[in-house]
Amino acid sequence: MYRILIVEDNASFRKTLKSILLSRFSSVTVDEAPDGTEAWKKISNAKPDFIFMDIQLPGDNGLVLTRKIRESYPDMTVIILTNHDLPEYREVANQNGAEYFLSKAATKPSEIVELVESLSHKAKETSDSEA
Repeated sequence: MYRILIVEDNASFRKTLKSILLSRFSSVTVDEAPDGTEAWKKISNAKPDFIFMDIQLPGDNGLVLTRKIRESYPDMTVIILTNHDLPEYREVANQNGAEYFLSKAATKPSEIVELVESLSHKAKETSDSEA
């Protein structure tokens, strides 16, 4: 079972993304955080496997939070999901340790599902090879 955290200040978008994930993945736990402060508490306590992170957040922005995650929890996968689809944001997200960068406007729900499926398979292969 995988744990996913959605860090997004737009409650409607958070609920929609959560609904998409739960409708496709019955064995995942999806938690939500509306800002960087609450996200950090949930990350520290629940240790999610995958984190969908907006850039513009109250408190720590998503890029700062991504760097903190990378420093403290290097095995967590951070997926930036933002309206700020600009090359400079992509570059900074990459420098701060985000593995993926998705545009809210251009990414289809099916692409999010495919990404989570792919990440789940990679995680399973890694845990199988370590066993």
